[in-house]
Amino acid sequence: MTLTGKKVLLFVDNLYQELEFWYPLLRLREEGASVLVVGAKKGETYTSKLGYPVQSDLAAAEIRQVDFDALVIPGGYAPDLMRRCPEMVDLVRKADGAGKVIAAICHAVWMLASAEVIRGKRVTCFFSIRDDVVHAGGIYRDAEVVVDGNIITSRIPDDLPAFLKAIIGALRN
Repeated sequence: MTLTGKKVLLFVDNLYQELEFWYPLLRLREEGASVLVVGAKKGETYTSKLGYPVQSDLAAAEIRQVDFDALVIPGGYAPDLMRRCPEMVDLVRKADGAGKVIAAICHAVWMLASAEVIRGKRVTCFFSIRDDVVHAGGIYRDAEVVVDGNIITSRIPDDLPAFLKAIIGALRN
C-alpha cells in the first residue's frame, strides 16, 4: 500500500476503452490510492466502447486543483467527448500549472493537446493521433511509456503495465 493518502482523479466519458480505465482504477486502488471517477456530470453513468457502465463520483467543475495528486485519462473515443467539456480541459491545464502528475494513454493525449500542455514536451500516443500531437507542439516518441516532467503518456492497452509503473513511481516521490 505505497500510495496511501494519495488522491487520483480518473476521467471518464462515453466510449472509453475498458482496459485503459479499469486497469488504472484497480491497480491504483490496490496500491492504496483514493481514486475518484470524474466526468462532465456528477452521478452520470458512462458506458465503454463495449457497453460497460461506470458512474462518475464528481463533475469536473467541482474539482479544485489542490484536491488531488494525479489525473489519469483513459483512451478510446472518450477523450474526443471529454475535450468538448471546458471544465475537463481546464482541469488538465490547471493540473499542469500546479505540477500535478498527468497521465494519458492512447487517444487521451488529445486532452493534453486541447489543454495546450504538451508544447515542447516528449509524448507518445496511439499512432493515428501523432499528427495532432505534433501540431500541438508535442515531440512525438514511439515508446510504451514516455515521461517528461509531470506528464506520463502511453500508446495502447499493451503498454498499461509500464504506464502504471510510471504513474505509481511518480506518485511515490
